[in-house]
Amino acid sequence: MSRNKVEITGIKTSELKTLTSEEQLDLFKKMKNNDKNAREKLIEGNFKLVLSILRKFLNRSDDMDDLFQIGCIGLTKAVDNFNLSYNVKFSTYAVPLILGEVRRYLRDDSMIRISRSVKDIAYKALKAKEEFMIENGREPNVDEISKIIGVETMDIICALEATKSTVSMFEPIYNDGGETIYLFDQIENKAESSNNWDLKISLSDAINKLKTKEQFIMYQRYLMGKTQMEISDELGISQAQVSRIEKNAINNVKKLIR
Repeated sequence: MSRNKVEITGIKTSELKTLTSEEQLDLFKKMKNNDKNAREKLIEGNFKLVLSILRKFLNRSDDMDDLFQIGCIGLTKAVDNFNLSYNVKFSTYAVPLILGEVRRYLRDDSMIRISRSVKDIAYKALKAKEEFMIENGREPNVDEISKIIGVETMDIICALEATKSTVSMFEPIYNDGGETIYLFDQIENKAESSNNWDLKISLSDAINKLKTKEQFIMYQRYLMGKTQMEISDELGISQAQVSRIEKNAINNVKKLIR
């Protein structure tokens, strides 16, 4: 297997079709009118999106065929629940659902023994997170998840940290073909322990206090792994403006967590 290529049995990945934005828009409109064929085309036309996500797991020993099937479950959920009124690209909406499905599978299949109660909290938190994103078009903060599932914030963070090899709210989310970049790499003092719970809670709260556009750009850059140019095209502003907003957002977060 190539270092950066995911190979799936029975599928010629190099021949998979990628839908254009116009084609996806047309298919979603047809699907809204109960065109089942459009639904299948949307799923098949986004197989490459699943494969791109699975590259994050190439260093694991898991069967890529199994992970691809699990990823396609997340993709199918995304197709079925996506609404054009969200005013975001389908890939922006689908990636968290696909990742969530794969990570949930890896968590449940993990050889690491974690207590049932902790796993239950992590599962409920992730499920609540996905449902919140489907309904609101944005990611909830820890306090919002706490209110939804009726579990203390610290218990949620501890549960997610206990399963962080497969599930983490502070997951590694961008790789430019070299060293993986983490959100904490941009704002955390590496001399301090990465297990500092207070810092992580403060970081989460600080990000939630940013302006809407700052939150959006931070999410797109460090969760979705998009370039500044891609974000500038999506927002209809210059790359320089995106860079300036991103820099201000990072500086604001630093001030808020001091």
